[in-house]
Amino acid sequence: MLDWLLAEMPEDTLVGLDLSGSMPFADASAYFPGWDESPADARGLWALVERHSADDPHLSAMSFFDHLEASRYFRRHGGRRGDRFGEGRQGRFRITENAQRALGCRPYSNLNLVGAAQVGKSSLTGMRVLHRLSGKLPLWPFDAVPETGSLVVEIYTTIAAIAAGRAPGRSKMRSYEALNDALGNLGSPPVPSEGAIDDHTSDALLTAAWLRHVHGDAALWHPPGLDAVRFTEGWTFGAR
Repeated sequence: MLDWLLAEMPEDTLVGLDLSGSMPFADASAYFPGWDESPADARGLWALVERHSADDPHLSAMSFFDHLEASRYFRRHGGRRGDRFGEGRQGRFRITENAQRALGCRPYSNLNLVGAAQVGKSSLTGMRVLHRLSGKLPLWPFDAVPETGSLVVEIYTTIAAIAAGRAPGRSKMRSYEALNDALGNLGSPPVPSEGAIDDHTSDALLTAAWLRHVHGDAALWHPPGLDAVRFTEGWTFGAR
């Protein structure tokens, strides 16, 4: 995927990556309060993950969340909960995840690495990807929206599903009929098929249609609260 983004992607493409581009910062004025390696901004965070995972294959980041100090901030498998993970089962959240909740979504902390709904592992791997894209492809909101050319944004597929008329608890579509109903609500033509579809495929198709449908909405590029965390926590496109 990284190679495709850098060398093969069509011009003027809006790319949605379903992962967290950063970690909680605003609540403690630090990603990893108490750790002297805690960086000051998101790009520093990507570099930190890269530095401690450089030998991991396929841009994985297992070495980072198993690192003696970093692991203190994560909830991992086998009942391993770091002493700095946070209160309760949920852990810490970014400001944008509070905005997601206001829309009816049910986000998980990206410091949680356990369970089917965890987003931490994919986000840490994604940060190694973002580290390589930095300076080569604009990454909103860490970079300004360019006048022309391609751009990468963080997405949350449930936001797209809600915009397409799906209830938050029914955001996953596992039939072409359900997908095509949602696509129609976004002004997109149906997929010429019927029967079962896996929810990963339907998520991708619907979110691509949603990005095409709403990218011209100026309010989505300037949500309340963004300026305070633009370079630290980042933002999920569509959360407001």
